[in-house]
Amino acid sequence: MSERKSRKTHPAQQKAKVGLEAIQNRKPVNEIAQDHGVHPVQVSQWKKEIQAKAHELFEGRRGPKTVTDDSEKERLYSEIGRLKMELDWLKKKSGLCP
Repeated sequence: MSERKSRKTHPAQQKAKVGLEAIQNRKPVNEIAQDHGVHPVQVSQWKKEIQAKAHELFEGRRGPKTVTDDSEKERLYSEIGRLKMELDWLKKKSGLCP
């Protein structure tokens, strides 16, 4: 019986290194793949994945966050509810309300 090969897993650092090297276009994909011991198709996939997710690196960084109308409404309604509860509690404690 032949032994079954297990899949080779690559750490994220290696994937990033190989993908960035492919993005730089200093060497052909085949040469990069041979240098790192991976298949050329895998190098191309890692390159595409880095390019597709590059915009996420800069999202959510500093600067004012945009406030949507829904979140502003939700915040105001929750504040109204909190203030109403405080008013009811104060009326009950002061004896103004039966």
